[in-house]
Amino acid sequence: MQKILVTGGAGFIGSNLIKLLKNTQKYSITSIDNYSTGSKTNEIEDVNYIFDDILNISKIKNNFDLCFHLAAQSRVQPSFHNPEDSVRVNVNGTTKVMEWARDSKVKVVYAGSSSKHHDPSDSPYAMTKFIGEEICKLYKKSFNVNVEIARFYNVYGPGENTDEKFGNVIGIWQTKIKKGEPLPIVGDGEQKRDFIHVQDVVDGLLRIATNIKTHDDAWELGTGVNYSVNQLFDFFNKKYNVKSINLPNQPGNYSETLRVNDDMLKYLSWNPKDRLETHIKNL
Repeated sequence: MQKILVTGGAGFIGSNLIKLLKNTQKYSITSIDNYSTGSKTNEIEDVNYIFDDILNISKIKNNFDLCFHLAAQSRVQPSFHNPEDSVRVNVNGTTKVMEWARDSKVKVVYAGSSSKHHDPSDSPYAMTKFIGEEICKLYKKSFNVNVEIARFYNVYGPGENTDEKFGNVIGIWQTKIKKGEPLPIVGDGEQKRDFIHVQDVVDGLLRIATNIKTHDDAWELGTGVNYSVNQLFDFFNKKYNVKSINLPNQPGNYSETLRVNDDMLKYLSWNPKDRLETHIKNL
């Protein structure tokens, strides 16, 4: 039975990945998470949960076959309030993971970000995730670490963070609806996002991890379809009959995200689905 370590395993994507891994019944799974945004409610039976910071990964015995490195400071706007934490987790933490993997000869699948395709200096989040990707490439080339980058687009789905500070737009809007408040639209709402369902993301992660094919850059995990925030609001409005409120534009608010290449589809037989409207109908 293969032993797998999931960093950030109590978080949104990590917990969905662990559910998928458990369903295969092929893996012994350990999670390391400091629960800064992860939740005890995401824990799953028969998984070993370590409550610790990613910088302490070297404490973990190096008898793993595979590591999914998902632990991150993962939101744009909070990164402006605490850029040092973005550097600590996304840069220093990723370096610690690479050193651990180098010593233990463990394959790593790293969670990159589509913000790489924009100016990384637009936000501390974008810059530190970009540097994280470059650290992975450094260790792959210079130290022969077996690491693949999975570049995420705008992930949504069951278990997403609904915190108004750390959630994404879909999670934040769910909280606003519960409070009976209008849904905030940043800027003119015409910015487009490639929304990708978490089930497709974790399926992609497992395909990357279990395939011998390697990528010189990164495997892109996006639907290949994008919607404007105004279109997203229309989906919510059809279900909830809610009002919106426009807010001033924010730094780091890109005009568009959309999957750049189809390598996942061509080489790993990945088939993501556009589930956005159905997901909102079923909330």
